[in-house]
Amino acid sequence: MPAATSAAAPEREGTKAAARGSAEGRYAAFSATRRFTSLDGLRCLSILPVIWHHSTPRQLDGLLGKGPLGVHLFFAISGFLITTLLLRERERHDAISLRGFYARRSLRIFPLYYLVLGLYALRGWLFMAPSPLREHFFRSLPFYATYTGNWCVDYAVSHPVVFGFSWSLATEEQFYLLWPPVLALSKSWRLPALFMAVLFGLDFLAERGSFVGLLGTEGLALNVLTSISAPICLGSLLAIALAEPRSFRWLRGLLGSSLSAPAALGALALLIYVDGPLLAIHLAMTALVGAVCIRPDHGLAFGLDARVPRFIGEVSYGIYLWHVSLISAVRLLWPGSSPLFVFVLAALGSIAVATLSYRLFERRFLRFSERFRRQPAL
Repeated sequence: MPAATSAAAPEREGTKAAARGSAEGRYAAFSATRRFTSLDGLRCLSILPVIWHHSTPRQLDGLLGKGPLGVHLFFAISGFLITTLLLRERERHDAISLRGFYARRSLRIFPLYYLVLGLYALRGWLFMAPSPLREHFFRSLPFYATYTGNWCVDYAVSHPVVFGFSWSLATEEQFYLLWPPVLALSKSWRLPALFMAVLFGLDFLAERGSFVGLLGTEGLALNVLTSISAPICLGSLLAIALAEPRSFRWLRGLLGSSLSAPAALGALALLIYVDGPLLAIHLAMTALVGAVCIRPDHGLAFGLDARVPRFIGEVSYGIYLWHVSLISAVRLLWPGSSPLFVFVLAALGSIAVATLSYRLFERRFLRFSERFRRQPAL
């Protein structure tokens, strides 16, 4: 017996060392991943419900009315990617170049955004008859131009809000403005994690009316708090956790099975179907983002990594900016059309226009933005 015990001890130590080596190898493989290809497929799953939502004359009840949640998935992806990008830059260069980050983001986002906004303004000036809708648009134009529409534009009006979909882009820009300096000034994960957790808590409380006694039921301060995006916060916290070897191992055990991604997508679909709590939906979205990034051979790779979903995801920014105009064009050309007809034609048209926009316009700025890159793109 003593001999057997003595022989088993080295064997157990060898097993532990192999397990550690395997865990370290998985973490190294994740850290070396230059592009999480399945996230383009998730962007495709995000943009199509948004187009459907805007193709209906009003928000529908039940599952068909959940299109706005596509934007929430976009937010979770964005929080994860931007945070991962910045953390890896800090790891490799011992610093984050805020100048480089803002140059790249500006060249990616601003040219197309201001082109589309300019076309909206030109159309309003030339073709929109004097009306409350036109007056509201031009009154809101300075806020659209400064990415403060989600704070300052009055959405509680009886007519459609022209360019109102840009609220989500304003939310993204505010995240880009606020978050990178926090990461740049910190040398560990603790301060950024605490900062993002506090933001998440403020949004959670504000959305549930906890600040009404202090701030009232409306106003700029309340708008700022409620415009904090919980999915962006959760995506950022996911990135922080995956960047640390110890928490990566824990999350790898939770989300690293080949069945984790299908399970996360199934849980998300079920929560949406039963109208589950929004926090649970956001957590499922975040789990889905993590599951498709932790291992490239996840159970949804056959669909998310297919050529068409990935391509739609790659040009999804342009689709988002152009799709409302394409919906308006379809309704103008075929008045009285069903929402399904409008959706199909607008989706196909938006993909086509976004493709041309990307190849003929956006790509010029993207090539120039590479001059400011210190590491491979994700």
